[in-house]
Amino acid sequence: MALLLAGMLGVSAMAGCGESDESSSGDNGNTADEGGNAADEGGSDEGNSDQGSSDEGGSDASGEVVTLKWIQVGNGMPANYDAWLEQINPYLAEKIGVNVDMEIVPWSDWDNRRSIIANSGEEFDILFTDQGRYNTEVSTGIFMDITEMIKTEAPDLYALIPEDYWTAASIGGSVYAVPTYKDSSITNYFIWDTDVAKKYDVDYENIHTPAELVPALQKIKEGEGGSPYYMSKNGADWLNSYYDQLGAGLPALGIKYDDAEKKVVYPFEDADVMESLKAIHQMYKENIINGDAPTSDDSNGYRNFFVAQGWSGAAKSNWGPRNGIENCEAIKYGETIVSNTSVRGSMNGIYVSCKYPEKALKLLELVNTDTKVRDLFYYGVEGDNFEYTDDNKVNKLNEDWSMAGYTQGTFFNVSQLASVEFNEWEEVQQLNESATPSVMLGFDMDTSEIETELANCRSVYEKYKSELWTGARDPEELVPKMKSELDAAGWDTIREAAQTQVDAWN
Repeated sequence: MALLLAGMLGVSAMAGCGESDESSSGDNGNTADEGGNAADEGGSDEGNSDQGSSDEGGSDASGEVVTLKWIQVGNGMPANYDAWLEQINPYLAEKIGVNVDMEIVPWSDWDNRRSIIANSGEEFDILFTDQGRYNTEVSTGIFMDITEMIKTEAPDLYALIPEDYWTAASIGGSVYAVPTYKDSSITNYFIWDTDVAKKYDVDYENIHTPAELVPALQKIKEGEGGSPYYMSKNGADWLNSYYDQLGAGLPALGIKYDDAEKKVVYPFEDADVMESLKAIHQMYKENIINGDAPTSDDSNGYRNFFVAQGWSGAAKSNWGPRNGIENCEAIKYGETIVSNTSVRGSMNGIYVSCKYPEKALKLLELVNTDTKVRDLFYYGVEGDNFEYTDDNKVNKLNEDWSMAGYTQGTFFNVSQLASVEFNEWEEVQQLNESATPSVMLGFDMDTSEIETELANCRSVYEKYKSELWTGARDPEELVPKMKSELDAAGWDTIREAAQTQVDAWN
């Protein structure tokens, strides 16, 4: 009985975070050669496939391949997930002694799932995070301090990401997550089906504000029917992009990116923001925006018009194909800015009790430096979701891959699409380099003394945000109502603490 109990405990100890998986390579033994051949079939030369990856490869010190659980947000688990594992895991095992176990949480369940993770002590190895959660997750001790480890265990990853980005990712001088080096500046675009816009003589190239959208979309609605501006429950939250949230994770507080006085304010009262919110409300009342917007999830179905953050080339490579728009064009809205908030828009942290943190960093390094691995994460299953051309470009075979590419790693080692005539990653790089820095770039607020007030205020914001951003409620009534409830929840205490820290930093 003692021996049996010891055996059972030994098995259970292998479950959970950083699971050690001796059988991984054995289970995939029949596909190991296929995985190796895929590198040649895919057209990725050895220079691409091996760039930045470790030559140590293989297993850990005990000769075992370890399985790492990585939790991300996206459109749910891919239907062909098992086929994807058969392609990627033998390669990861060979390179760094790792297999992956992905959990792709649907957008609609992300907030709930994250609350469970944060409050239950659930184990994982790598977790996607962003500007709205990072500070709180660090303060509650979810993530490991990787400041020094990143330099020794993943030097190529450390060298890849600009120093300013590491600074933006730092809290109290320490790094707790790897920022995703991508379109890390913020540029918003109005996305048009130009065939429809031209059909109704809409001068879409010269529409740059929500107020100017109203008469244009009225024309399209009259001619096409339906609601030409489909919104999900996130609505027009891009209107708040130009306020630095100071690391507080509270959209109802911030400093405008170009405010030389660095005054902490309630952004929704800003005259420009209010004017835009009123335009959104008008479009909702006139059914230009779908009536179920406050409860709708993101959709990749056809839309005449929508707003997205990214780069203009994405109209051809992503937004058009994913939304069934044959002739799609993106018109820039607002300035391109870079801030702590924008850099923290996509990050991946390692669980504080992860058994194999060095391996987790090696995995993040490989995703960011090895084109074969990056393409599998970004495009899906080779031969099912995509195929390589003779000149090492990619043909997408469908739009079924449900992992969100921006959550994973850099864009700058993703293979180019054969259907796009220009190098879209060069445009992303140019936007990053030309972005206007926020006046608060490099500042990070210490929220340790106001976590209760922040939690209360976040609850108020969450209660009203869908109605606010979709235009379902009159902003001239809703904005002061929110402010009243925020004040009761401790908003002014947060503002005073933020302003004191900003003034000292300044």
